[in-house]
Amino acid sequence: MSLYRHKPIPRLSEAVVANGLIFMAGQVPRNEAADAREQTADVLAQIDELLAELGSDKSKIVDATIYLADLADYAAMNEAWDAWVAAGHPPARATVEARLANPAWKVEIKIVAQS
Repeated sequence: MSLYRHKPIPRLSEAVVANGLIFMAGQVPRNEAADAREQTADVLAQIDELLAELGSDKSKIVDATIYLADLADYAAMNEAWDAWVAAGHPPARATVEARLANPAWKVEIKIVAQS
């Protein structure tokens, strides 16, 4: 079994690649003052960056879990998601409401992709 930890710190790795699958840590917004749509777009851009670093891209995402601090932001999050998701390659996806670690975060996204 092959295993690679990408950008590890003592608490976590930004991603772990195991047997051809990329398991990404939950990605959170850099701009805490932004609205849910903008925070989602920011997180998706970070996902693009990490996937590119690992030789992959959004068309290879197989699963996404989206955590929203408030399900009232579901439509705004979906605006950014729908504009971003690879046409013809939508992953399996779940969206849940959850208390996030930072109250300023409106969204956190965790994905699994092929490398």
